Amino acid sequence: MKTRVLAAVILSLAAVVPISRWAASSAASSDVPDVPSRTELVAPKATTGVPDVTFSGVVRDGDSGRSLSGAEVVLEGTSHVALTDADGRFFIVIRDDALLDTKVTLVVTLAGYEEARREVRVTGTTVRVEFTLTPITVALDELVVDNAEAKAPPGVVGDMRLYASQTAMPGDRGRLEGRYNPNFHTESYARIDENPWLAVENNPLSTFSIDVDRASYTNVRRLILAGDRPPVDAVRIEEMVNYFTYDYPDVNGEHPFGITTDVANAPWRPQHRLVRIGVQGRRMELDELPPSNLVFLLDVSGSMQPYNKLPLLKESLRLLVNELRPEDRVAIVVYAGAAGLALPSASGREREKILDALEGLEAGGSTAGGAGIALAYQIGAENFIEGGNNRVILATDGDFNIGASSDAEMVRLIEEKRKHGIFLTVLGFGMGNLKDSKMEALADHGNGNYAYIDNLLEARKVLVTEMGGTLLTIAKDVKIQVEFNPARVQAYRLIGYENRLLAAEDFNDDAKDAGELGAGHSVTALYEVVPVGAPSVKTGSIDPLRYQRPEEGSEEDASEARRAGEEDELLFVKLRYKAPDGARSRLIELPVSDRVEKASTDLRFAASVAAFGMLLRDSEQCGDFTLAEVSRLARGSLGEDRHGYRAEFIRLVEATRELSLLES
Repeated sequence: MKTRVLAAVILSLAAVVPISRWAASSAASSDVPDVPSRTELVAPKATTGVPDVTFSGVVRDGDSGRSLSGAEVVLEGTSHVALTDADGRFFIVIRDDALLDTKVTLVVTLAGYEEARREVRVTGTTVRVEFTLTPITVALDELVVDNAEAKAPPGVVGDMRLYASQTAMPGDRGRLEGRYNPNFHTESYARIDENPWLAVENNPLSTFSIDVDRASYTNVRRLILAGDRPPVDAVRIEEMVNYFTYDYPDVNGEHPFGITTDVANAPWRPQHRLVRIGVQGRRMELDELPPSNLVFLLDVSGSMQPYNKLPLLKESLRLLVNELRPEDRVAIVVYAGAAGLALPSASGREREKILDALEGLEAGGSTAGGAGIALAYQIGAENFIEGGNNRVILATDGDFNIGASSDAEMVRLIEEKRKHGIFLTVLGFGMGNLKDSKMEALADHGNGNYAYIDNLLEARKVLVTEMGGTLLTIAKDVKIQVEFNPARVQAYRLIGYENRLLAAEDFNDDAKDAGELGAGHSVTALYEVVPVGAPSVKTGSIDPLRYQRPEEGSEEDASEARRAGEEDELLFVKLRYKAPDGARSRLIELPVSDRVEKASTDLRFAASVAAFGMLLRDSEQCGDFTLAEVSRLARGSLGEDRHGYRAEFIRLVEATRELSLLES
């Protein structure tokens, strides 16, 4: 079998290649500049009068001496962090002359290796530190293999390497090959069947709930970084597309969000249209957010012991605590064998008290998830802030196994609690026994959102950079319904949102639950449309009805339909939403013309992410589109990319190519 490599390839870039045939029309040149690394993009610029202190160095494997990429280097006690590049190099630049002549500690972590720490004295503006990481070893009798007859490979006796980030795919179970994650087979994902082509004649309406979750992208990234192909059901294309921000206009007017639409040719089938519907929530600065009543509901069971679970969880929440204002409040509820209150609700001005409570948490015991959720909502209700942001933040690997543990029981419990105006954020951690399906269900039914955190940089993105969207809901039960014009469209398919589909009549039913939108959050939906006159696609069909015939409608309706066709309307978008504390929905309507324009930078990039998701899902819908074309398309649509997330996506695609993860 082809030897797999670790994350080194993620940070190495292929040679510059011409832009794809779709992107070329909007590029001034076929020469695309090299994509900078994410650390290069977030490094602060030099500032006059205040010296920058630069920590740099190399991280290597202690056995082989090879450079290690993807290692996380943190300046202890701060939120300053960097990832090593393809050559194992890192740098952290801090604009603070108070560091001079002090001692600081750098901490390095990487899946499959023991943590390394180094205390150094800052004697000048440049500090160089080299690390060698020791691979983790475990005794064979500590491994649990799902195939009872599986045996260690020849020559492996006494102990073996456990690369925690390496995950055995279903076909690899029981085949250790020197690296093995014993719990991968306990990860669970809800089944997804790709949306089919629908004929407009039989299905003129498409209705779905919005989805602001981003967990699928970070989980897919985690698996590819480990050298493994993500399970098909782990790939939710809408969450991959929505992981990235797009240059939607600022929101003005009576509604808390704005709607943007555009139409271009589909990159994988130029004879088809690609329609983008973008919803942008009103952006808010930190000081504009209402007071927060937060309850951290933290899983401290035995399954949370690995470094990328409870230790990472604690580091992540420290970032959030450091952003708290005096008017904000935080309580901490923990659950293992039983649920308990680790910290009564404290003011944001008591930051050290909150941080000390976090630091004292340790993992052990089984998981009483149901009792923990009930207690967290009770504490949230006792400290409820009228007009404020009342929210439970559940952080877990999702492995509930005592109390209300079935998905159905947990969902019913969450649905009951959401009636009291307390929203839910679910943060997933760890690997091996990740219960993705359960955490997604809890967030969906708890008027909340779900994010997966695989490193401290992602924690900063979710809990600091996008804190408003993560923690403050500005609209709930947001539903979209699209009506296609049969004079212009013969068939369509919604890309993603398979587990968010609604019946047509659900759109006007205010009792029907749907997705929530946070401050500054954006939601992007993509439709692939087959225009009238283009080669037909295979759609489901029904036999002619014996007792019923399609109603012709009034002459006024027929006249309006003809007028829409004459005016080049491709489709008509309707959106319903409620205020966070509202019971009645409001309606927004927007016609979309059948005018194909040159694809914008944002639409091209969204299309590249959608195409990557389709390839990971073995979809037949992207034709002969390849990973190379995905990469070229994304390279030609980097845009401003202030945080480097799009550049990281390109490296992820290149890694998938290098590792041949899509080969059968």
